[in-house]
Amino acid sequence: MQWQYGAEYDKIAGNRKKVISMSVKKLLSGNEAVAHGAAQAGCVVASAYPGTPSTEILENIAAFKDTVRCEWAVNEKVAMETAIGASIAGARSLTAMKHVGLNVAMDPLMTYTYVGATGGMVIVTADDPGMHSSQNEQDNRNLAKFARAPMFEPSDSQEAYDMTQAAFETSEKYRVPCFLRLTTRTSHSSSLVNLGDFKPAPRPLIPYVRDISRTIPVPMFARGQRLAAQKRSQEMAKAASRSKFNRIEPGKKQIGIVTSGVAYQYVKEVFPEFTVLKLGWTNPFPADLVKKFAKTVRHVLVVEELDPFLEEQVRALGIKVQSHKTELNMLELNPDRLQNLRHELLRDVPRAKSVKPDASLPTRPPVLCAGCGHRGVFYVLGKLKATVTGDIGCYTLGAFPPLNAMDTTICMGASIGNAAGMRKAGMKGRICAVLGDSTFFHSGLTGILSAHYNGTPVTTVVLDNRITAMTGHQDNPGTGKTLAGDTAPVTEIADVAKAMGYKKVVKVSADDLDGLEKVLKDAMDNDEGAVIIAYAPCRIAAKLTKEGLCEVDAGKCKACGACFKLGCPAITRGEEKAPGRFQMKIDPVQCAGCRQCGQVCKFGAIKRVR
Repeated sequence: MQWQYGAEYDKIAGNRKKVISMSVKKLLSGNEAVAHGAAQAGCVVASAYPGTPSTEILENIAAFKDTVRCEWAVNEKVAMETAIGASIAGARSLTAMKHVGLNVAMDPLMTYTYVGATGGMVIVTADDPGMHSSQNEQDNRNLAKFARAPMFEPSDSQEAYDMTQAAFETSEKYRVPCFLRLTTRTSHSSSLVNLGDFKPAPRPLIPYVRDISRTIPVPMFARGQRLAAQKRSQEMAKAASRSKFNRIEPGKKQIGIVTSGVAYQYVKEVFPEFTVLKLGWTNPFPADLVKKFAKTVRHVLVVEELDPFLEEQVRALGIKVQSHKTELNMLELNPDRLQNLRHELLRDVPRAKSVKPDASLPTRPPVLCAGCGHRGVFYVLGKLKATVTGDIGCYTLGAFPPLNAMDTTICMGASIGNAAGMRKAGMKGRICAVLGDSTFFHSGLTGILSAHYNGTPVTTVVLDNRITAMTGHQDNPGTGKTLAGDTAPVTEIADVAKAMGYKKVVKVSADDLDGLEKVLKDAMDNDEGAVIIAYAPCRIAAKLTKEGLCEVDAGKCKACGACFKLGCPAITRGEEKAPGRFQMKIDPVQCAGCRQCGQVCKFGAIKRVR
């Protein structure tokens, strides 16, 4: 018998006390498997900041809120520090983030690997090969090595579940935080997971003992910790060579393939007959096992996604690695690329057929939702010919036609510092920093404080839609709700800006185009720092997708095309009135009734109807 068990925890027999323990199998994504593994391992505290592809980990751990205390932190650094604090207190803890989020959290991590974990601590880093939803592509195996921390790499959901539990055990055994590295494909792909005797329960705390020689790494203590970290790494490397997650799968000896993570799945599909060294515990590098493996095959081939992390270490052992011209270390790996590799090396299969999109099909670039308040802000900034330093969020789409109203996007919170740098460099004209409310709480606070402290006249626009929209509508300090759904105090952005000393703090509706233009023009043309809060609820999160509709009076429409400059997906072309001039139509299925288009039309051709 197989039971569905997890988010439906309350529904099984209607009473937890009556649930009979039995072997449980469930179809889970990698992210869901990690959540189940953490609950089964007795995780007590989980803290994260949402970021694709890691977001669903905390959302699924929240299903176990009776056993795991979980929260959305304001950024990844705070999430890391919270997990560290829980670990010092003797609790098992977990923090999860996308690959670039780990950059934000590296400062506390690099010291805690010296200090050493008490309660097991797991850091889930979800890398994004191919940049499906990220501004860069990085391989965080390098950061695990940099931090001298152990790392597990699951290749499917079963391993994500098993390795999460193993990571907690490893962390406590060697007293070091432990990485679990997922990628977009392992995070979001689903497979059957045997959960065993699934009994989520918090693990008892390891008693806290005050020891400043460990928890306060001033130089006199840290020097000894550095030596201890080196010895620990050597011990873990030997353990990795014996780990059940690192195994030799026998096959033909002509080629022996070293691989890890999701690349293992592609190897088994394209090179099924050859000997494989499947690595799941990849840092510290299991050198003894690799050397043993290399002696059993004629040629060693390394297949991995992104950086040549494994290959460089194999070569460093003096082992010759099969070279090839097929590109494997850039963008997301897939079976077609491995088929091309096999064609190059063995010539027993044809090259993979390249499928090109039909050139006649229209492109469908991502756009801001119909009725999104961000659209009005960018429309006005474009009209005012401002240089706009942007940030990470839905609003990055303001950079593209027809809005064309964003000039830079670097990382979370960078918009304000970028704008300040432009001003300091002597750049003239209107300059504006734009970021969302969740990004403001994440890393905008320090930016506006620094600009104010240094007397740099930066105009900052906070697009306040009261949600963390891009990653799937998670709560933040401005929403009044926690991850667990509990009521929370609401932090008002205007109050924060005023407390920092800003005199010009203005709230304006993001749907009021005339009001926006007046406020933004005044702020950017004055030699004074300003914080503008452009508020409008996310229409999807607030379920306002049908707050009245707008329609066109065909008799008044002059086909001037002004409304098309908003880039609203609800505005479509109708009859061609003149060459290149089209009657405007509004799709009632998509229209959300924001009325921005009616404000753009100079002829009164657009009205709102119920």
